[in-house]
Amino acid sequence: MTEELQKKVDRAIRLIQAGARAAERHGQPLEICYSGGKDSDVILELAKMSGVNYRAIYKNTTIDPPGTIKHVREKGVEVMQPKMTFRQLLAKKGLPGRNRRFCCEHLKEYKILDYAVIGVRRDESDTRAKYEEPTVCMEYKKDESAELYMPLLDFTAQDIEAFIMERGIRCHPLYYDEKGRFHVERRLGCIGCPLAYRKHRIQEFKQTPGMVRLYVHAAQQFLDSHPQSKMFAYLKDASDWFAMSLYCDSIADFKRKFGATLLTPPIDCKKFLEDEFGIKL
Repeated sequence: MTEELQKKVDRAIRLIQAGARAAERHGQPLEICYSGGKDSDVILELAKMSGVNYRAIYKNTTIDPPGTIKHVREKGVEVMQPKMTFRQLLAKKGLPGRNRRFCCEHLKEYKILDYAVIGVRRDESDTRAKYEEPTVCMEYKKDESAELYMPLLDFTAQDIEAFIMERGIRCHPLYYDEKGRFHVERRLGCIGCPLAYRKHRIQEFKQTPGMVRLYVHAAQQFLDSHPQSKMFAYLKDASDWFAMSLYCDSIADFKRKFGATLLTPPIDCKKFLEDEFGIKL
């Protein structure tokens, strides 16, 4: 381990210990927010190295990549089940979107303990790069809040990989290729997350085509129970809705890509999805 990385590790451990002391003063263990990803594996290892009293918790989204639950249990992490599964949320609220991230609120962004460690790094995105301090007070609904600690804030992807190799950490199987080589650039997340790039979403659905069926069938349940939905002004069913959400930027874009032209009839979205993903809807 380089001297620079060792300094980051030492700072991270001190921050985790400070969070644990604050939690202890309130009669609680420190929560380790575990997602199954590489950063949370590093967080878990740092928590073990710090010698603090902690409770590692994985919030089951019900749509994480295959093998996640098995990996979580192998790490000895507690699995927290949601009040509603992702499918139940879709049936109640319809398809999520970039501006309709209700799934995160119900499946991931809810409070458990008052003091928690999360694996946020500045180099992951422009949004996360804005964090100036390694602690932040997170406001939840119903006037709930928690103090969040971010010991990996200054870690780069190269730091994460070096630490994983140094400590001999075994990560989620999806980080490894067919030759067993570790790929730090890979990321885990909910299958089909609308915040991901379109190309990535399509690739994920092709790898897990059963999720397309889940999305479409649950969205159809929503439409069937909401006959006055404004979606019927533009779309005939959930196959149209899903195709639009996955392949288009707007209603107008959907009409251009899937609508009728002077020479061709409109594309049957149900058949299109069945052919595209090799499934039967």
